Amino acid sequence: MLQVSRVSKQYATPRGPLEVLSEVTFALSPGEAAAITGPSGSGKTSLLCILGALDPPSSGTVRLDGRDPFALDADQAAAFRNASIGFVFQDHCLLPQCSVLENVLVPTLVGRGAPDEDMARARTLIEQVGLADRVDHRPAALSGGEKQRVAIARALVGQPRLVLCDEPTGNLDQRTASSIAALLLDLHRRQQNILIVVTHSERLAAQFPRRFEIVDKRLRTGR
Repeated sequence: MLQVSRVSKQYATPRGPLEVLSEVTFALSPGEAAAITGPSGSGKTSLLCILGALDPPSSGTVRLDGRDPFALDADQAAAFRNASIGFVFQDHCLLPQCSVLENVLVPTLVGRGAPDEDMARARTLIEQVGLADRVDHRPAALSGGEKQRVAIARALVGQPRLVLCDEPTGNLDQRTASSIAALLLDLHRRQQNILIVVTHSERLAAQFPRRFEIVDKRLRTGR
């Protein structure tokens, strides 16, 4: 379970602390999916970085399955992120010199001891995202939508309990964005992870069973 309790975030500026999040509290269980919306600069990405154990909150706590990643040392926190959290970014962030299969396998290269299982899971995910005939292609040979499908498979290859997506359809046309959204939700249902998507797109957010909106630094239940 993901439990977020009274999380606030401030950044130091020459004029004093700048607060971007205030008293954010919510919880999600395995199998739940939520979209978080809000205008630019509202704190969506800051919240995603906190949930992903990339940036500590100024106050409050985040726990995933009872563990507080910010109580871990740097090496432990890195291992926690690798094992427990999958990331999908607006830009696919694929390695241009690597094939589709190699890109999907990247998260498995650190701290894992079952390469045959990882390989089998990667090939299954590549098939599930509709790229079985592109497994040996490099990113330059793929369309924008295909690259994002690879990024989704990469995020899921370690079977993370929490999947975080930052504007995953932001660089795509409307038709491709709809197919990527459907794919994300389909794979989420198969793996029964916790899925959180941060987006400006009302069309994308409307497809999620739970919706939140950041308004005046606080998280509110969306429409």
